Amino acid sequence: MRAHLPISKAFVKLGNYLTDFCENDNDSFSSFNETLVRAEQQNGWFTRENIIFALRQWSKLLTDENLSQWLSKYDFQVDNAPKVIGIVMAGNIPLVGFHDLLCVLLSGNKVLAKLSSNDKVLLPFLADYLIQQEPLLAERIEFTEGKLENFDAVIATGSNNTGRYFEYYFGKKPNIIRKNRSSVAILTGNESNSELEALGEDIFRYYGLGCRNVSKIFVPQGYDFDAFYKAVFKFQDVIHQHKYANNYDYNKAVYLMSDFKILDNGFLVLKEDEGFSSPIAALFYSRYDSLEKLRNQLSEQEEQIQCIVSGEAQSGEVIFGDTQKPRLDDYADGVDTLEFLLQL
Repeated sequence: MRAHLPISKAFVKLGNYLTDFCENDNDSFSSFNETLVRAEQQNGWFTRENIIFALRQWSKLLTDENLSQWLSKYDFQVDNAPKVIGIVMAGNIPLVGFHDLLCVLLSGNKVLAKLSSNDKVLLPFLADYLIQQEPLLAERIEFTEGKLENFDAVIATGSNNTGRYFEYYFGKKPNIIRKNRSSVAILTGNESNSELEALGEDIFRYYGLGCRNVSKIFVPQGYDFDAFYKAVFKFQDVIHQHKYANNYDYNKAVYLMSDFKILDNGFLVLKEDEGFSSPIAALFYSRYDSLEKLRNQLSEQEEQIQCIVSGEAQSGEVIFGDTQKPRLDDYADGVDTLEFLLQL
């Protein structure tokens, strides 16, 4: 039996548990509900709706079929001694570090995780559940508050600034260091209303805080934004989240005082800007002349881009509405985490 199989079974049980929770929330889940309440109290961006969305995506992924199909592509060595893998987790969206934990454990290694202060309660709860299903994991999962020490390799996720810090401290060990990335969408003007509504999901899910959220759109010359604004109007309630509203008010005020030309519908500011990473409650856009030239340009800038969304969804692109529904083999920054771990 390959070393990862007992652990894989524990994740399948976790997937079933998450499915039951998302579909049949009742008194038997009181401790999990309390955990969700604490997560929202700790981080105002983590609304129950968004946490449930994240849990539901994982419940769909953690099936025996999905895990087996994913793992079948890799060569697992039974006799490899477990190595300690330090994981520095981000906390921008709920459970954003879960995939790294999954990869480390399935590769037969040990997790030494430093949680983000913004996401400190959800992952330990799920880890406790996994340990209940497979006691072996009690020796394979450790969370630390302090400095990462005594590890064999590291996976660290942060900003461009923290990335330089990570490279300084972790550069001598095998590592995956992730920095800022943004997601973009290509519009042609031929999108249906349902496609533009789906794009709204890519923009507004998690309030736009994820690297897979669309923060920039490319539109053809002469593009009329009326259809876009009409389609995303269904997301208007986002403005009732006070943290989002504060960002909307601030960024709109900054743009107006700076005499930038903007478009505005009361909850989303559109600004023409060559950058990829727009602030919360704003969306950058640029105009293009040729789709071929645009895709060539984006190819040259691929190190800044997490997802490209389009109606055509050419190779490597994502269809509208699916940016926050990654597959198990959708690796952050395009680096195969599991292969990295198996080569250690």
